[in-house]
Parts: sequence; structure tokens; C-alpha cells
Amino acid sequence: MSDVLVAILLVVAIIAVVYYLAKKFSVLLINAILGIIVLFFLNFLHVMQWMGKPDLGYSLATIIICAVGGLPGVCILVLLNILGITL
Repeated sequence: MSDVLVAILLVVAIIAVVYYLAKKFSVLLINAILGIIVLFFLNFLHVMQWMGKPDLGYSLATIIICAVGGLPGVCILVLLNILGITL
């Protein structure tokens, strides 16, 4: 009887952990997609040229930073570009 109870509790715990990780993963995925979309629109609309700076471009480093960092990653890239630090 106790083996069945332990198995049921273990299955419930595994389901809870998987649900939590899937929920967090979806938030991270949406943030990464939004970061890449914002990078595209910044370059498409030449927003950085309005400030007299070159566009951010699409190098491997900028895409990885936007994909991993999402919207805060794009903000960091913009601030670095304004300060004159380019990747």
C-alpha cells in the first residue's frame, strides 16, 4: 500500500515540476522572440541613426544577446551603442 502512495506522490511531484518548467520556458521564449523582433524594427526604422549612431546590425553576437537577454538585452545593446561601445 505504501509503495502505491509513494508512486502517486512521485508522479504528482514530477508533473508539478514539469508544469513549472514549461511555464517558465514559455515566458523566456516569448521574451527572446520579442527581443529579436525589436532588434529587427530598430534596424528597419533606422532608430539609431536618428541619434547620429550607426544601426546595430545583425552580427552573431547581437542576435545571441537579443535571443538570450530578450528586451533587456536589446536595451543594453542600444545603451552600449549610444556610449560608443560596439560589438
